Amino acid sequence: MNKFYGTGVAMVTPFHSDGQIDFDGLRNLIEHLIDGGVDYLVSLGTTGESATLSGDERKQVWAFTAEVVNKRVGLVAGIGGNNTRELVEQIKAFNTTGYDAILSSSPHYVKPTQEGIYHHYKAIAENTNLPIILYNVPSRTGSSISAETTVRLARDFKNIIGIKEASGNFDLFNQLMRDKPEGFLFISGDDPVTLPMMALGAVGVISVIGNALPGQLSAMVKLLLKNDFKGAQAAHSKFVDFTRLMFVEGSPAGVKTSLKYLGVCGDTVRLPLVQVSSGIADAIIQETKKFA
Repeated sequence: MNKFYGTGVAMVTPFHSDGQIDFDGLRNLIEHLIDGGVDYLVSLGTTGESATLSGDERKQVWAFTAEVVNKRVGLVAGIGGNNTRELVEQIKAFNTTGYDAILSSSPHYVKPTQEGIYHHYKAIAENTNLPIILYNVPSRTGSSISAETTVRLARDFKNIIGIKEASGNFDLFNQLMRDKPEGFLFISGDDPVTLPMMALGAVGVISVIGNALPGQLSAMVKLLLKNDFKGAQAAHSKFVDFTRLMFVEGSPAGVKTSLKYLGVCGDTVRLPLVQVSSGIADAIIQETKKFA
């Protein structure tokens, strides 16, 4: 089975109270996730607060993560941006040791046309030997990768192997599943709709809530991969309130609150993100207790 089937987790980046990277906390998180049975990890995606890390800090996190993971599970590096030329240089300089793929979000803020998105990813694909997973998250980027563009990229570049879809657009999903090449991976990037997306044919999820609940989420995804939708529905229903609370005051502040309660790492985030309010924190802790 492809190493990107199943449960992937977009890892948070733990920080000390002074805002410095907490590498002991990151080690704890990695072990927590591997012990929980996840299939692969994503280092420095959106959930990892990559936008607030310096270039040197990102290199340190990537190297440390690869060393600790030590090929025990699959490992993906989140490398995205809206300056294609600069992004290509970052990817060419990236130390691929220990990494199995790159996850790259569509360019944010500049709102390129579909042709611009195509040529952005073309430039990436032509400058790395690693497999590439596209990431469509229009709520953050301001534009969406159309099904036609995704299929075009999948057909034209063999190292573009899949897409993390977080658009919430089921019309797009239907078209993509109908038209994509065989073997191209359709991956949920949106925890609340992982079950229906996998019913359409998604091969798994790259999750936020999995940071806190890797074992429970992995169990549900395994049921879905076995087409046991009745069994998975019961697990899915248990996640509803927990998942809502993870995002009600922004991510990853919500899941970091849960991780702090679980003793994995602290809940510090970097500005412009802030910690959740005390009322939401109390609610998150109460929901987390239900899974402990």
